[in-house]
Amino acid sequence: MTKPLALVVSPTPAHGVTARPRHLAWMVGVLALSACTSVPLPEWPGTSSTTTTTPAAPASPPAATAPAVSTSPISQSRVHALPYSAAVAALFPEPDQRYRTPGLAPERSSFTSNAELAELLQQLPHHSTPSTSSSDDGVRIAVLPAGNSQNGRAISAVLAAQSADLTPSSLDATQRPMVMIVAGQQGNAPASTEAVLALLQELDEGGLLRPMLRHINLLLVPRANPDGFETQQATTANGTDLRHDHLRLQTPEARALAQLITLYRPAVVLDAGEFAALGPTQTRFNATRANDMGVQYAMTANAHEFVTKAAKEWFFQPMTSRLAQAGLRTDALAEPTGNSAEAGFAMDTVQPTTLANIAALKNAIGLTVQSRGSDLGLLHAQRRVHGLVQAMLSVLDSASTRARDLAQVATFASRDIASQACQGNLLVQAQGVHEKRELPLIDLTSSHITPTLVAWQSALGLSATEQRSRPCGYWLSPEARNTAAQLDQLGLQVLRVAELSPLVADGYTDQGGHIVTQRLLADAIPGSYYVSLNQGHANLATALLEPDTPYSSYAQGTQLDLSHVLRVVTPAPLVFEDDE
Repeated sequence: MTKPLALVVSPTPAHGVTARPRHLAWMVGVLALSACTSVPLPEWPGTSSTTTTTPAAPASPPAATAPAVSTSPISQSRVHALPYSAAVAALFPEPDQRYRTPGLAPERSSFTSNAELAELLQQLPHHSTPSTSSSDDGVRIAVLPAGNSQNGRAISAVLAAQSADLTPSSLDATQRPMVMIVAGQQGNAPASTEAVLALLQELDEGGLLRPMLRHINLLLVPRANPDGFETQQATTANGTDLRHDHLRLQTPEARALAQLITLYRPAVVLDAGEFAALGPTQTRFNATRANDMGVQYAMTANAHEFVTKAAKEWFFQPMTSRLAQAGLRTDALAEPTGNSAEAGFAMDTVQPTTLANIAALKNAIGLTVQSRGSDLGLLHAQRRVHGLVQAMLSVLDSASTRARDLAQVATFASRDIASQACQGNLLVQAQGVHEKRELPLIDLTSSHITPTLVAWQSALGLSATEQRSRPCGYWLSPEARNTAAQLDQLGLQVLRVAELSPLVADGYTDQGGHIVTQRLLADAIPGSYYVSLNQGHANLATALLEPDTPYSSYAQGTQLDLSHVLRVVTPAPLVFEDDE
């Protein structure tokens, strides 16, 4: 973008307003980029063309750097009364591998606190700001201040790479894919944070992650929602579900993650959390969830088919196999939906609001994994952490194996999407497929795992609910500054118009609650904005700007009037502002 934008109502330091730049003395045709040429399909790499040995269970960290806690499992005596019978609990035995974190220490009554987490991160070697350490193998580790929560609590990230330094440009120069793992988006998903802390120990000399850093770079966010953890609630302090705030970016927590993604451009994004074992499943079915783990790869409208294929074949399938080999029951990520048993279960959303789905629209691999236990306190803590650690290691192993293939897929997808500007149709909104399936549940009376026929909203197939022709780009009025800032924070290129220029466009009209488009001639006035769809992340712009959806900028109230956005339908030479 030619100059940074800031939300008027909520400016952030990374997007401050600069002085008005000079005009750029050239004209730009929005489709004059090389991406508009024919894009040949690359040969799809076979799923067995490259193989690696599945890593063993994480090694115990060296005594000098390990937290001073016991490796003993959590004893049942210090866990609150079982929420179900001992026979049901016996279906979830402790794993052989024991993880050492403050929250998994003996006699604990709570998981790792925010203060303990901060102290652990401070124990990483400090040599500069951001704090970094390096070793003989060239691995550098840094603790990054990603931002602050609504209540002022720090959100930190750990960056690790084999690089001369850890600046974004130096990391790009390594040509290694960045893998980003985000834990604790929901405050009641503490096992995910413990899993990241266990993973951090594998960055020590001789740890499992050190060899992987020859092929990938790593970005870990141990706890994205510290306020929610403090109050033991799923949402952020103001009641927002952070998991679904990655398009709107209403919260500082979501903006902190978006800034990390924009800076470090991960090729793989894993959202790690937890789902409820009981909840509505108990009241509606007299049952508890049988699966240890819920896993889903990104599925959302307009995600590139190659990106989806790579997520499924290179990451999802190896992960489910690894979890099964670890003795963990794995199923699709799903929650009870509706208000009755008849409503059944729904897989995770297909809306472009989650980290995984936003990643897919940025042509990255998006994955979500959750362990069973957001409502279980410390019960089965070691098993929950074990499942998440195994899932994380599977993702890192797959990324290491497919490092070059990931770059090829992302490059092709970006060029292919950019070349489609002004052509064909786009899927404005889609929904999952309604079907029936047998879902294994544990009957609380018999304590047996029982296949139960339920209504099922699948995310593995999409049906269109609204389609439109694909425009060349979108024009935004000066009054749509906040929407332009959202696009900027999402990493899209937003250009500011310098000179009056004519446009052929479609405007939006609300006809009794149904939005239709109407062809018109308009002027792009100085100070307005233009977002070309001739860019690799163009489908992210359509997700925010097409006003029909419940997650659009217009529906969320950021864009105040339908007339503030137009669909530009022909290539329009525009003069844009530029920085000095």
